[in-house]
This record gives sequence, structure tokens and C-alpha cells, in this order.
Amino acid sequence: MSSRLDRALDAFRVVVLHGARQTGKTTLARQVAQERGGTYLTLDNRDVRQAAEDDPRALLLAGPFPVVVDEVQLAGDRLVRELKMIVDENPEPGRYLVTGSTNFLTVPTISESLAGRAVLLRLTPLSEAELAGVPPDKIDSWFEGQLGQPGSDAPTRADYMELVCRGGYPEILSIPADQRQDWFESYAETVTQRDLAALADIRKTGALPRLLRLMASSTARELNISEVSRRLGLHRITVQSYVDWLQSVFLAEPLPAWSRNLANREIKRPKLHLSDTGLAAALLGLSPDSLAQPTSTAAGPLLESFVVNEIMRQLSSRTKAPSVMHWRENSRHEADIVLERPTGDVVAIEVKATSSPQRSHARSLARLRDLLDSAAPGAFKTGVLLHTGHRTLKLDDRIFSTPISTLWSG
Repeated sequence: MSSRLDRALDAFRVVVLHGARQTGKTTLARQVAQERGGTYLTLDNRDVRQAAEDDPRALLLAGPFPVVVDEVQLAGDRLVRELKMIVDENPEPGRYLVTGSTNFLTVPTISESLAGRAVLLRLTPLSEAELAGVPPDKIDSWFEGQLGQPGSDAPTRADYMELVCRGGYPEILSIPADQRQDWFESYAETVTQRDLAALADIRKTGALPRLLRLMASSTARELNISEVSRRLGLHRITVQSYVDWLQSVFLAEPLPAWSRNLANREIKRPKLHLSDTGLAAALLGLSPDSLAQPTSTAAGPLLESFVVNEIMRQLSSRTKAPSVMHWRENSRHEADIVLERPTGDVVAIEVKATSSPQRSHARSLARLRDLLDSAAPGAFKTGVLLHTGHRTLKLDDRIFSTPISTLWSG
């Protein structure tokens, strides 16, 4: 991300770096200010925030440049509007970097989007590829029908569940496993009870932790708002607004439905994924040992969210990335992930929490292949069945099974 951020600062008047708390935005922002000889300001500081409210122009022009403003959403609309006028007066690139722990485009207290003046970059938790020190380019070879063979040290099912429960927040990597539950619970409480309370008109903040747990239990599925409304005792419109807010602080991610109207019964509702499986597992009180059991009903959905998150994190560091969606025709056929390039080329992915993949596990991938071959010959490039085993095998025409770890190794 740092190289992409540097390129953006050299090209754009304003760079907006947003993402969940504890993903490293402040560390990166401080680094930019130090390396470029600029000014670092954090609105978490009460005095700085007061200065931003009293005289935002003076604060933004005090320099030296670049001026880095951390947690910009805390200052509201006036600061951003002043920033717009300043960069219109002087369009020189690289003068402003602003960060936020809330999706910049969804903050109701900020009406100015800086359209045409700013580029938005998303900082996610760490990917396994990043931790392994390998380039996030494995998916490119899948569009060419090439899947590598994993090494002899490929993870076991138990190893994958350790990764699921650890998640990707940088801070969690240095915390002993038996202390991570406390960290995740404190993290969820801080974001729901402090951050959202400061930003949103949420009258029943006590419902947010319960809602987040229900969302964790529904990860990798469509969220039934009516059922959640009934369980929380809140109106469904209220529940939907709370869900939107939890998405705005990057705790959950809707995965849109992919469709080319290939079949009459395609379902076009998004699936919901918690943005970090470590947080999801902690909210549900699940451990690696419990998830590693063959009878675990939570292992499949959490592993699917783990893969979705890994792919999204890898692609977030790239300037040209395929779209990430899911496909569902009916209750019998669905692809957990559909990657589509602007050219229309498609890779479809199914995730199974099994160490013994079967050809039958890929029947939905074959169904999508056949539909696309009929409607858009040449568009379907590869179907990939990701599993917790150790081998890469060809299952059918352009359909392969391969370990999940080939996303960052092999």
C-alpha cells in the first residue's frame, strides 16, 4: 500500500486513506509526514479538533506540506469544504493526505465528496500474502488457467482455523492467543459505543454489539433483516440503518451479486461478510479447536469469509483489479466468489472446508461455466474449488481444486 500511496500523492491534490481502526492508517500517515517533511495532525487530539472547528483554513495552510489530517471525520463538513476551496485555489498535487476510520463517502456529517480532486484508497487488515512477503498476483494466473502446486508444508485444516481465528489486524499478531478474545471484544466495544456514537444518531447503542454478533453468525450469507429485527425488538428500518453504519466503519462488507441474466432464477441480493474473521470468531466465542472439528457448522461460513477477505485485501493494493462478487442461481447452484475483469473475463471460486474435495463439490462452477459458454463464449476462464487439503487437481474442463494457501504460496 505504501508504494501505491506514494504514487497517489504524486498525482492527486488530495489523497483520502480510509479503513477500519487498527489497520495501520496512523502509522502510515505519520510515515508520510516524516518522509516528506510535512505536518501531521490528528483530530483525536482535542486541541487540534477545536482548532479545526474554529479556523480550518488556518490549520490546513499552516504547513509545511504535505499536511496530513488523521481521523478527518471527527471535524465534520466545514474542514472538508475548506479543503476543497484550498485545493481549487492551488491544484498542486501531494499537499494533503487525510485519513478516516469511517467510509469517507458515507459520513452524513460530510456532504463534500471532493469529487475530481481526491483519490480514495482503502487500507485493510493484513493479507496472508502480505504476511508471507509475496506479491498479490496469484489470482492473475487463474485468469490464464494456471494454478500452482502447493509445497509440502501446506496448512492443515487445523492450521487454517488458526488463521481464521487470528484475523489480520496488525496489533493482534503480537498478542498471545489466549489474550486475543479480550482485544477483539474491546475493539468491537470501542467502535460501536464510541466511534458510532460520535458520528451517528443511534439512540440504542446497546443494540449494536448484539447486532454485530448476529451479523457474525450470518457471515457469508444474506442477512435476514426481518429476523434480526424480531430478535432485537427493533423496527426493520432501524436495523437496516444500524447495519449500514456498521458497514460504514468497515466492520462488515456486502458482497454484491454478479449477473448477466444467464438464468431466470438468478438471485441478485448481496451476501454479507464480516471484514475480519478473527473478530467474527471472537464475537461468537469460537476457538480454532472448535472450528477444526468435522462437525462444526461455523467452519464453512467463516472459511468462506476468510477467503473473501484475503482476496479483497490482496486486490486493495492494486490499481487495476477485477470486481469481486458472488453468484447464485437458486438453492442448488451458487459460486461463493466471482472475479470479473473489465474485459468480461471471469474466474469463479467455491470454498469448501474439506480436506477431500470431490468433483461434486464443483457442480455449481460447472453450471456457471456452461451458462457463460452459451451466453458469452470465451468469458469463463477458470473455476477454482478452494479446500483445506494438500493437492491441486483438474476436476473438469477449466475447473480445478487447489488448497486455499495457493492464494499466497505455491
